[in-house]
Amino acid sequence: MTFQRARTEEQREIRRRAILDTASAMLDEMPVAAVTLNELSRRVGLAKPNVLRYFESREAVLLELLDHSLQEWLTELAGELAARVDEDLPMAERATATADVLSRSLSGRPVLCDLFGAQGSVLEHNVTVEVVARYKRASLDRLTTMTALIQKYLPELGESATLFCLQTLVLAGALSAYSTPPPSLQAAYRAEPDLARFHLELKDYLKQAVTATLLGVLPRR
Repeated sequence: MTFQRARTEEQREIRRRAILDTASAMLDEMPVAAVTLNELSRRVGLAKPNVLRYFESREAVLLELLDHSLQEWLTELAGELAARVDEDLPMAERATATADVLSRSLSGRPVLCDLFGAQGSVLEHNVTVEVVARYKRASLDRLTTMTALIQKYLPELGESATLFCLQTLVLAGALSAYSTPPPSLQAAYRAEPDLARFHLELKDYLKQAVTATLLGVLPRR
């Protein structure tokens, strides 16, 4: 892909969208840690300095991509909760069903989980105050949306719903790192099967963790 110089706002938006789409495609092939600005520039067909005209760093690209991915996930989550959680069930059954939906939905989006895992330690570094503040403001909006979704099916959570939502996203990011070991670690697991207990299947362990967290914040009767 090659571009002529962008002269209009519409053309600049096309460039931005192309950069984001290319980064998204790269994440389907490789983990966040392997995405480099040089390779992104090569694939999108722009010189590295030109990419930096639209995004100040690799991390800025990935932060925006994380926000877009989170918006898409929340839209899907609303439908999944509506289809799988009966609001008339007793609280414990609604809690179990909600935890199941969250773990299934998040584990089906490994790129989103990988981005969550890298957010605090990588993506929020090497960006300006303006960029990270804009991302955090958007994150507050997403958190508000997720909180409202969870409260719809578990009103008993009250204000604890926000904490539960935050913990769920942190758990998804943390556990994803253990579910996709690098080739060297996979070889070690094959050579010494006892070591494989550190290899966590994301869906199963996320369900356990989310269920335990949810039951922990629900009010006691």
